[in-house]
Amino acid sequence: MIDVLVVGAGFGRDFLHLYQLHPDVDRVGLVEPDGGVRRTVADAYGLDADYAGLDEALATGRWDAVHLLSPVRFHVEQTLSVLASGRACASAVPMATSLDDVDRVVEGAAAASGRYMMMETALYQREYLHALHLRDTGALGRLTYLSGAHMQDLDGFPPYWMGYAPMQYATHIVAPLLGLADAVADSVVCVGSGELLPQHRGDGSNPFPLESALFQLTTPSPLAAQVTLSFFENARAYTEGFNVYGDLGALEWPSIEGDATVLFTAGPQDGRHRGRPIERREIEPPDRVDALPPTIRPYTRPSMYQPPGGRPAREVHAWHGGSHPHLVHEFVSSVVEGREPSVGARRAASITAPGIVAHESSLRGGLKLEVPRY
Repeated sequence: MIDVLVVGAGFGRDFLHLYQLHPDVDRVGLVEPDGGVRRTVADAYGLDADYAGLDEALATGRWDAVHLLSPVRFHVEQTLSVLASGRACASAVPMATSLDDVDRVVEGAAAASGRYMMMETALYQREYLHALHLRDTGALGRLTYLSGAHMQDLDGFPPYWMGYAPMQYATHIVAPLLGLADAVADSVVCVGSGELLPQHRGDGSNPFPLESALFQLTTPSPLAAQVTLSFFENARAYTEGFNVYGDLGALEWPSIEGDATVLFTAGPQDGRHRGRPIERREIEPPDRVDALPPTIRPYTRPSMYQPPGGRPAREVHAWHGGSHPHLVHEFVSSVVEGREPSVGARRAASITAPGIVAHESSLRGGLKLEVPRY
């Protein structure tokens, strides 16, 4: 069994119960700089230890694995500190926001025998797992195009989000598209759209509220993927999803978050009508929990959790398509089994770098740029 340290009590509290319930985890600790929040969360969940800072926690000599759920600007340095300490490291997305920092993390993970995992929720959400099933059973046929969009209004978010380059947070869309295509991004053309208002500009390095990119993928036949990211000045309800199109079938993310996913199936051309008949069907992708320990299977959906020590039961969320239990199980299993996790450093780099290069393309007027290979 292993001991796991969670860094960040905001997003981190959505994972605490999963580590506490996992059969291969013994102790669970928390790092959170806000003392009031830290004590409240640690007491509510009955955690084994809590710390004000990561350095303090690492200096104890305890903890086998660390899950970073801190703000993006801390990911790289905290990842390198954890890996240098000899511990396994899981990090929320993105891996980094520059190619130089991507290289640093890849090198740090290699020196630490690959003990790094980027916790990409999109690769374990129920919609993606169902799309993989459709692809692998032949229901989609030969893939011909992929697209996706992450649109979210960041007004009112903490100041460090102001001016954030949308494409530097593209992994939630890039990851499922590359996964479904079983490919890497070869090149990209990206354009920015709109102009950030003064209150949204941050340090001024990014002028665009929206960026849209077209990636050429490395596959035997030509295949393209289009990705759009928008964080400001776009009156669109939240969406974060993908579409995949094949010559026999297609799967489209719901227009409104929470609505049904749409499956299209093409019938044969009958020779009497133009085009093939296309059936449209709304579906609810199933939870695929067979590989999960029974103790955490219920938490792919919103549930009640009973913390240890007779503490009051808590309602817990199941954001990101029920992916969190899958991510926790994969990370814990990789540490216990001493193997590379499913989204190790080089795969994480191949998912993160396309967005970084896409943003550079937008700053250069849509210049076609090559994406580094990892």
